[in-house]
Amino acid sequence: MSMNNKNERNAPFTKAVQRLKDERRYRVFIDLERDAQRFPTALWRPGGDEKPRDVTIWCSNDYLGMGGHPKVRAAATAAADRHGAGAGGTRNISGTHHRIVELEGELADLHGKESALVFTSGWISNLAGISIIASLLPNCLILSDALNHNSMIEGVLRSGCEKKVWRHNDVDHLEELLKAAGPDRAKLVVFESLYSMDGDIAPIEKIVDLAERYNAMTYIDEVHAVGMYGAHGGGISEREGLAHRIDVIEGTLAKGFGSLGGYIAADAVIVDAVRSYAPQFIFTTTLPPMVVAGACAAIRHLKESNVERDGHQYMASVTKHALQAAGIPVRENPSHIVPVMVGDAERCKAASDLLMRRHDIYIQPINYPTVAIGTERLRITPTPRHTEAHVSYLVEALVDVWKTLDLPFTTARILPLRRRQPVNDCVYPEMKKAAE
Repeated sequence: MSMNNKNERNAPFTKAVQRLKDERRYRVFIDLERDAQRFPTALWRPGGDEKPRDVTIWCSNDYLGMGGHPKVRAAATAAADRHGAGAGGTRNISGTHHRIVELEGELADLHGKESALVFTSGWISNLAGISIIASLLPNCLILSDALNHNSMIEGVLRSGCEKKVWRHNDVDHLEELLKAAGPDRAKLVVFESLYSMDGDIAPIEKIVDLAERYNAMTYIDEVHAVGMYGAHGGGISEREGLAHRIDVIEGTLAKGFGSLGGYIAADAVIVDAVRSYAPQFIFTTTLPPMVVAGACAAIRHLKESNVERDGHQYMASVTKHALQAAGIPVRENPSHIVPVMVGDAERCKAASDLLMRRHDIYIQPINYPTVAIGTERLRITPTPRHTEAHVSYLVEALVDVWKTLDLPFTTARILPLRRRQPVNDCVYPEMKKAAE
């Protein structure tokens, strides 16, 4: 093929990528090397002639740092030594290994459900769970929160069912739609417990009350809450004593539990139906035993330990308080998410670049379509393994960036500081003991 023909063939792709760059939506990935012992410190490899250097990660979804927990690493290593690197196939073709059976039992127990089903990611579990459950309900109407994650939206679309979108967390609007649908029509209400961009929490009890009143099923995404909330890490629904009233609970193993994969937990017959009909499950290779063993170890540990949750909440509170005191515009919320508002895609990217190159701090910019145009932000996620010294340096760096880019400071109300045990006492006791 001549170079001209090749360029002509590739022209649509070149134009598509350039369009994203022109709209300031082109995403640049940072080459980082995680270090289990030193997290949140990582090695950044800039490429070219630049030497690798240490940076501090402030935007990881490994919210509790469980990916580096000694129990998790030990379980994963032992499983790799014993079982090898792969799973051997799909669940139907030699891939239903004992480790994944154990994991599904732990997840069902975590949420107080009869059964659970593990997928390769949280995105896939939402796509499969919502689409199959809704498609098997006769003439189902899906009622979806306006700010639901892309994976949930794709699940709704894949189902082929009629959908209605209700205004974000607006239970009055939800009731209007439920009432209009009538009590006899099959209905599935899909929503998140904790919305990861703004950090707000759904009025779960009111939603469940309405669903029960109007004979609707409920499907909750607890992806950004499992591990971090509830006495055993079952999420917001466990914390509020509502898990038993929700039909389907979906979660991830890749955030609070520091591993990989997604899942649903529900009545056994619902799980069996999804297992039997979802192509995303049937035709996908199983998670390997070493990944599953690590996830299982994290779940078991967090069912018993509140040390990580306490440290996490403490550091989130310290970070919000310090940034607000410095005039950095933090959007208030009741969760661990710390959204620092910029409001412009180009300057948001510039702020991220300055933090990395000038201050060795990594915070990825969040732009459209993840958030609406005009609400671009830096999404900060403290972990129990950050320290107050990390916070102090972060504040200094952000103040410098705000001044450099002439971004507006704020005089917003400063939230009270959460009083908890010092963070250094919250970092893994096993690791601390080994260091001593």
